[in-house]
Amino acid sequence: MRRRRFLFAAAAFPLIECPTGKAATPAADLSSGWRRFEVTTRISLLQAPGSARLWLPLAQTVAGYQASLGLRWHGNGDGEIVRDPHYGAEMLRVSWKGGEPVASKTMEVVQTVTTRNRDAATPVIRATRAEQDFWLQPTDSLPTDGIVHETAMRIIQDMAAPPRQRLRALYDWVVAETTRNPATRGCGTGDISSMLRSGNLGGKCADINGLMTGLARAAGFPARDVYGVRVAPSGRFPCLGASGTISKAQHCRSEIYLDEAGWFPVDPADVRKVMLEQRLAAGSTDARMVREQMFGQWEMNWIGFNSATDMALPGAGPGQTPNFPFLMYPCAFTQMGQPDCLDPDSYRYEITSREVAA
Repeated sequence: MRRRRFLFAAAAFPLIECPTGKAATPAADLSSGWRRFEVTTRISLLQAPGSARLWLPLAQTVAGYQASLGLRWHGNGDGEIVRDPHYGAEMLRVSWKGGEPVASKTMEVVQTVTTRNRDAATPVIRATRAEQDFWLQPTDSLPTDGIVHETAMRIIQDMAAPPRQRLRALYDWVVAETTRNPATRGCGTGDISSMLRSGNLGGKCADINGLMTGLARAAGFPARDVYGVRVAPSGRFPCLGASGTISKAQHCRSEIYLDEAGWFPVDPADVRKVMLEQRLAAGSTDARMVREQMFGQWEMNWIGFNSATDMALPGAGPGQTPNFPFLMYPCAFTQMGQPDCLDPDSYRYEITSREVAA
């Protein structure tokens, strides 16, 4: 059986950079308030004769609130760390050659990540002018013209208002007008133009927070979604936590750039989730409290992978386009097609997490 193992400590770097060479020790001060998690992904490709390839998103390092400390893998595929050249999103790409038995396509990946809650005490995360311009650009699923721009302008009304006031208007509108739809598969698709054209603003995090990001960009704010997974119980609301098996705990968040605050975290999708689970009326005191908590804070019982939207998978072959415009789930292609990443039972993947001593 072929085996590969790789262990490293990742360096903090802006998401649009694609550094090469050996990574260094994280710059973050891993002391007070930090927690360490071990996240294990086990994958077996079923009904996959012949060659196959897998892309698995890896935890990013962002100075101030998250650092990827270690990565190791073993299995019978050839694994290598690759980065998307446009966003710098890091992933493990695993290849299996043809002629191997169907049952032999297995891989286990273990990531060690440390996090601390993101709030007013977290160091400001700055972006260069070039980075800000990068995160203003539209993508296929996050356009900034047409109905998206018209909606943003209608919400803000006064573009001369202070930036935080304009951002708050967008955030409050998204919280007020969207709904969480438990029937939505996975995290949704993030097709914000279709949402606005249809008037159906129901969905899950990729839809609701994607709408937040798209409206913010259309209003002139650098903005991005951060795709990740919940790894521990919540200290605030049970419905915002996960533990043990987290195969279906994927969650994306939004962050908007403000000159005075740097990258500013928001999460209107989690506001709507708490309102649904707790049955909170929109105008209630409890609902207003939750809305305030999610404006400028992230509880870091969650780890972020990347902010790549409408990304081409590095090394993908002809016709190998992911079903979703983001890489938040394990994504594989076999000679039988693309396994359903939203069905970990048939795909046979399991993601687990545990908190470990620092």
